[in-house]
Amino acid sequence: MKRLHVAAAVIRGADGRVLIARRPEHKHQGGLWEFPGGKVEAGEAVEAALARELHEELGIDIAASRPLIQVRHDYPDLAVLLDVHEVSAFTGKPHGREGQPLAWVEPRELPHYEFPEANRAIVAAARLPAQYLITPDNLEPGELLRGVRQALAGGIRLLQLRAPNMYSPEYRDLATDIQGLCAGKAQLMLKGPLEWLGDFPAAGWHLTAAQLRKYAPNGRPFPRERWLAASCHDAEELALAAQMGVDFVTLSPVQATQTHPDAAPLGWAAAAELIRGCNQPVFLLGGVGPQDQARGWQAGAQGVAGIRAFWPA
Repeated sequence: MKRLHVAAAVIRGADGRVLIARRPEHKHQGGLWEFPGGKVEAGEAVEAALARELHEELGIDIAASRPLIQVRHDYPDLAVLLDVHEVSAFTGKPHGREGQPLAWVEPRELPHYEFPEANRAIVAAARLPAQYLITPDNLEPGELLRGVRQALAGGIRLLQLRAPNMYSPEYRDLATDIQGLCAGKAQLMLKGPLEWLGDFPAAGWHLTAAQLRKYAPNGRPFPRERWLAASCHDAEELALAAQMGVDFVTLSPVQATQTHPDAAPLGWAAAAELIRGCNQPVFLLGGVGPQDQARGWQAGAQGVAGIRAFWPA
């Protein structure tokens, strides 16, 4: 089956809301909501196709954009490749030039709209930031809490409490405190036994690679209203993450790190190749920092994750 190549846009307004459009009833997946865009013609660059489609559909011209995610999906009657860019600035006032209804939606509200199945990963990417902070090891609880407060004040919106050297009750107590700090400011991701899931309903869960290998055949352990992530290091683990239906992954190590000095780094080229075969948002991890964010976008990543590079000094 030939794959239809589509350029699509997550158009973000100055207030952070995202523009979506309803598909005409007579089209494939008609009546569902979508991210605006259209077919890439033979020999046409994705950026050119997107600019043309947004002008034709919405009457706007792109002023600033970047790659966000690529998604390959096979419907029973159609195979698609969605090349998605985030449009952060544009000229003109968006309006449905083809009569299509439009809606400006808060990112957190996107899951409440019905999209085609291929758009599921785009919805996740539109809701996620470009930076993922992972807390350092070997800090006292007081130090961790102070650092988290500083990170939140600095704009961090996605945070993983990683404290492998703490015993379980201490970790759980700290998780309760940090969950309170993150409320309304950032999404907290916890690590630990899945038996703890019910005790932290507001938190997402980040699976270790070992947990991913153990639990992936059982499918997703909780509903999609809650974030699920996994640590991946190769194509096999990325495939398991897809099988489990996780919302996003970390891929590591991109470069050599102090945390795992014996791990062979993937390098940027291999990381980009792995991302091309992955339909979930990917945060690159290992030897990267905020200065690598743009390079990560060009490699196809959601953004970058880190410990020391992101932790407040």
